[in-house]
Amino acid sequence: MKKLMLLTSGLALCAGMAVANDDLVTQMDDPSQWAIQTGDYKNQRHSKLDTINKENVGDLQVAWTFSTGVLRGHEGSPLVVGDTMYVHTPFPNIVYALDLADEGKIKWKYEPKQDPDVIPVMCCDTVNRGVAYADGKIFLHQADTKVVALNADDGSVEWEVVNGDPSIGETNTATVLPVKDKVIVGISGGEFGVRGHVTAYNMSDGSQAWRAYSMGPDEDILVDPENTTHLGEPVGENSGTNTWEGDQWQIGGGTTWGWYSADLEENLMYYGTGNPSTWNPSQRPGDNRWSMTVMARDIDTGEAKWFYQMTPHDEWDYDGVNEMILTEQEIDGEERKLLTHFDRNGLAYTMDRVSGELLVAEKYDPVVNWTSGVDMDPDSDTYGRPEVVAQYSTEQNGEDVNSTGICPAALGTKDQQPAAYDPETQLFLVPTNHVCMDYEPFRVSYTAGQPYVGATLSMYPAPDSHGGMGNFIAWDNINGEIKWSNPEQFSVWSGALTTAGGITFYGTLEGYLKAVDTSTGEELYKFRTPSGIIGNVMTYEREGKQYVAVLSGVGGWAGIGLAAGLTNPNDGLGAVGGYAALSDYTALGGQLTVFALPD
Repeated sequence: MKKLMLLTSGLALCAGMAVANDDLVTQMDDPSQWAIQTGDYKNQRHSKLDTINKENVGDLQVAWTFSTGVLRGHEGSPLVVGDTMYVHTPFPNIVYALDLADEGKIKWKYEPKQDPDVIPVMCCDTVNRGVAYADGKIFLHQADTKVVALNADDGSVEWEVVNGDPSIGETNTATVLPVKDKVIVGISGGEFGVRGHVTAYNMSDGSQAWRAYSMGPDEDILVDPENTTHLGEPVGENSGTNTWEGDQWQIGGGTTWGWYSADLEENLMYYGTGNPSTWNPSQRPGDNRWSMTVMARDIDTGEAKWFYQMTPHDEWDYDGVNEMILTEQEIDGEERKLLTHFDRNGLAYTMDRVSGELLVAEKYDPVVNWTSGVDMDPDSDTYGRPEVVAQYSTEQNGEDVNSTGICPAALGTKDQQPAAYDPETQLFLVPTNHVCMDYEPFRVSYTAGQPYVGATLSMYPAPDSHGGMGNFIAWDNINGEIKWSNPEQFSVWSGALTTAGGITFYGTLEGYLKAVDTSTGEELYKFRTPSGIIGNVMTYEREGKQYVAVLSGVGGWAGIGLAAGLTNPNDGLGAVGGYAALSDYTALGGQLTVFALPD
């Protein structure tokens, strides 16, 4: 009966809601397409295609390639809608529409004219995580924060709106979420002291529907003090300001450059907020709410239903922006709507996505040492909080003191590179970093548009381990445990893809596309592309033939040394030294490689 009520309420909601994205929902339901960066609204990144499977994946061959004409880091993936593939690039954020019915002929090309002064304001390379499709439009969120709606057929501009101000450090690296009649977008710039926000624009004309800040007065963060909850308790009045000293919240960070998911039945969208500004924790006493927080908001109004702050008073730059993957799974014999999140802080969380109840919080890399674990006792005063290990507390050790051996490094056990879910095995396939750091905070003053970091970092492989900087793992989100783990020489900075063929794809920083057995992790195939892979693997079908595609082009935070030509080990917020050996294995490039089985 309960399942029936959920189904009928969902149908009623769908019947009454705006129909602007019906086309997108239809395309997402068709496994031959790849109509949204995340595979579906649940962010599962799973394909029902099974022509390529465990038995034949070893026979994959390159079917065709396409040069993007741009260097630096290529994150995100192409989209396929109908007979057209949409390919994006890093800055200057070119968009190509390729005709799959005519040997990939370029149907149209959109090249925005952006001020190159935005490049030095971008934290960790000039990446972009892809375009979105809905309502016959292609949505591009440019580096300079302009949101553009392009006609999907001819590339003409239907509307555009400016979402932020690069002169104060606001930029964009993320894709957008088209849902119902809205386009939901975030903002980057936590290292420049901006105040994070999520904004919904009306899909039809680009007019603003609502904006929700990460911190600030109740009316700014769109909360109901009595009905918005944190771990089941009302957040109360002024929750977005009362854990900040003075007006520090106005430059508090909490940016929103990650991934978004949605549950149409519940009319909720989910995302995470980033680090508080500055990286020197002594300059911002308090919990710094609502940075580092999982947020559930009403799609139509933006009002928050529940929050969960994972890393109160962050001392390590453990942004909480990674994807929220939605599943329906049994716990204690009851099917529940779950949300699973692999945080930068090294903890994997399983939550009830309707109520915000915390169910599981466990380390998904054994080397994580900054915390001994999360208090899971609902009756405890510290329920839901991680217990900080004093030795690795950058605040307790003090300003101008180099805290050493902290695991994970600031780029986290996983950064934005998205995990995937396999419904058959109920495993999450997770690309991870296996990296630790030294962290020295120092006092810094705020100047609009200038870096507001306040820490010097160095990064290195996790000591006393396999010697590499990454693992690709399978995770059980109900029991909170690793089922298998494959070591990698460098961080796995590519998004994963699972398929009904029983295989999982991902890319490596050296440039390999790999296919492994989802159940066991056994490597079944690998092919070296021209440059390191930080893009996300996708798949589609055309005329009965399945294809797998990935962008290669080394860069991102891990590859910033190569991408930007940096050599000082402390540059790139500490990543240049840690990944110095990467230049021995790959070079800059920008290419789409498409694979298929031989005819």
